[in-house]
Amino acid sequence: MLNRVPLTEALLSTVGSPEHAELLDSSPRSRVWRVRLADRRLVIVKQITDAGDAGADADTRFAREVAGLRLAGRASGPAVAPAVLATDVPSRVMVLEHVDDLGRRDDWMPGYAESLARLHALTGPADAGALPVWSGPTATDAESFLALARALDVAVPSTVPHELAGLLERLDPAPHHALLHGDPCPGNDLRTADGVRFVDFERASLGNGLIELAYFRIGFPTCWCAMSVTAAPLTEVEDVYRTTWRGLTGKDVPGDLADACAGWLIQGDALVERAHRGTVDQLARVPAEDFEWGYVSARERLVHRLGVVADMTRDHDHLHAVGRLSSALASRLLERWPRLRPLPAPDARPWY
Repeated sequence: MLNRVPLTEALLSTVGSPEHAELLDSSPRSRVWRVRLADRRLVIVKQITDAGDAGADADTRFAREVAGLRLAGRASGPAVAPAVLATDVPSRVMVLEHVDDLGRRDDWMPGYAESLARLHALTGPADAGALPVWSGPTATDAESFLALARALDVAVPSTVPHELAGLLERLDPAPHHALLHGDPCPGNDLRTADGVRFVDFERASLGNGLIELAYFRIGFPTCWCAMSVTAAPLTEVEDVYRTTWRGLTGKDVPGDLADACAGWLIQGDALVERAHRGTVDQLARVPAEDFEWGYVSARERLVHRLGVVADMTRDHDHLHAVGRLSSALASRLLERWPRLRPLPAPDARPWY
């Protein structure tokens, strides 16, 4: 296995010689090894691959991950990501600090929320251009959402198109410079004695931190392990996030969480794994087929998101009609497919 670990001479001169290497599970977009060096240290070696569909943007993903990790390395106090020890750009290899993961705990969410806020608060306007800006929903997504309502014979209130146009304007990432992880899913968060550290920054960007705080309400939209967080746990994690952000920045979290959740709702690509995003109109598939990702189906994910937005916008100044439409769509989906299951609670999900 040692001769398969892509450590160049330059990397070897920086980090030392390997004695043992173990290939770890990873996505098709990368190869990851746990390596024990001659001095007994453990490191992680990650290579961004150019195999298959992942190849077209391999160089971009490598640069994006390294940039994100280095920005995350600014954290004072407990780290929020592994340190970058060395990189080799031509081979798209990075050597990272090894992080001991303590594994599952039932109370994982408050620590996750605290580290997420600490990550988001590390960057500001001076970092513009260090990473791409967050890519959110578009006018095409809004039209697909309206087309879904028509396909399901649900009446669209006349003010919904105007409300959706306003939503897209408010979700413009330009005024915001929080360091977004891009895929802060269970499995990309490691629990350590000092707090949660995030890994896999291939989709890191700059934007509004509420986009990722919304994961708790909207069901972890970029993750195979969708789940529903409600009641006291939801209040606690959002309070932890906002308190941590305020303590670090001296300001309240900017923006509207309802907007962030509505943004996730209208994005059909948030119903499928990364390899299938940008290929077809995923919302258009919903009336004809119920496709699965992980152990939850697209319709189940969608019903949850519709219910969240409906509940959050009952008295909303700018999304009231979108909320009424969301409620009607959720009811229609459940009428047609009454066996759709609610998303599982966090303590019921399988763990990595």
